[in-house]
This record gives sequence, C-alpha cells and structure tokens, in this order.
Amino acid sequence: MGGVLGKGESPKKVWAPETKLEAKMVEAMQRRESHGSSVKSFNTVILKFPKIDESLRKCKAIFEQFDEDSNEAIDQEELKKCFTKLEISFTEEEINDLFEACDINDDLGMKFSEFIVLLCLVYLLKDEPKALHAKSRIGMPNLEATFETLVDTFVFLDQNKDGYVSKNEMVAAINETTSGERSSGRIAMKRFEEMDWDKNGMVNFKEFLFAFTRWIGIDDIEDDENE
Repeated sequence: MGGVLGKGESPKKVWAPETKLEAKMVEAMQRRESHGSSVKSFNTVILKFPKIDESLRKCKAIFEQFDEDSNEAIDQEELKKCFTKLEISFTEEEINDLFEACDINDDLGMKFSEFIVLLCLVYLLKDEPKALHAKSRIGMPNLEATFETLVDTFVFLDQNKDGYVSKNEMVAAINETTSGERSSGRIAMKRFEEMDWDKNGMVNFKEFLFAFTRWIGIDDIEDDENE
C-alpha cells in the first residue's frame, strides 16, 4: 500500500497512496494523530487483547443480520443495505472502494474478519469535524470504543505521524515494551512482517487491522465454523 518517491534510504521518503481510499485513510489518520495517543506502550495494548476480542466477536450478530442469504459472506448489495440501515452516508463509489479493499480474497464476499476491518475503516473515515461532536459515528457506541482503541494503537506506533507505520517505528515500539530482552528485535520484525503483507516496508491502517484480527484470533471463529 503506497509507493516510494525518491531513491536511497533517506529518512525523507514520501509515501504516495496508491488509491483514493488509501489517500482518505492516511488523511483521516493524520488528522487523528494531531490529537496524540493515550497508549503508552504496546504491552498495554496486548493486555487489552481479551477485551477487544470479546467486543469484536459481538459484531457477529450484526454480520449475520446483514448476511441475508446466510452464506457466511456479505456481498456488495448486502453491504449497501447495511450502510443504509446504520445510516452511514457514503457514496456508492466509496462503498464499492471499501468493499474492494476489504475483500482481500477477491471472492466477491466479505468474511466476518473482513467486515470488522471495514467497519473500523468507516469509523476512522467518519472522523470529520462535523462528526466529532456526535455521540456515535456509526450507531454502535460500545463497538466504537473498541475501534478507538485500535486507532489509538496505530497512532502510538506511527511516531512520525505520516499515516503509515514503518519497520523502524515498530521496532522502537516493541523495544520500549521489552527493554533489555534480546528477543525484542525478532518479536518486532515478526509483528511487522505480519502487518506488511504487500512487503513494501510500510503499513497503512487497513493492513494493521487485518493483522490485529489475526493476533486476537478473530479468524478462528470462521475456522471453527467451517470444520
């Protein structure tokens, strides 16, 4: 996600978003980053994994409600109905862009973990001045508190506030958590590789979310049901 402009290993690399949706994600994240993060260490986030997991699993009922044909996937038409029901005012082009971005298997249907990522992206993209004073952005206050934790975690990791997490930033975050442990560098690299699935050296919020759902075991729900 995103391309490099310029050559060499200069710290002044500029990352150009590859799609309009990615550009909107980066812009919204940078706007959020101007407020700072309440996360003090990656370890505090790890301790919240069980609570985040529990909150996200409650989304399953919402997912099943909009999966009208009960095929364990939400197609584009079902997603449009979902947006209408939740009173999310996105254009058809924006909905299609979100669907395409989150349907990572290109099978024209979003699985549960992909649906969670999409809702969290909607939460981020609704972070507009006119929406900031609203009590709820997407009509699910409890879930939005969890989404805010995920946004807050990304803000913590993105130390230079450019809307992306670099390998060095991930290493720095993990090193702060596990200071004095020789394995901290390997842990950081493993976590980063799990996020950077297009292997371009930078992680955007969508990539981070997909990795996070795997870390806390959301994918396990689908595996269990398919056995």
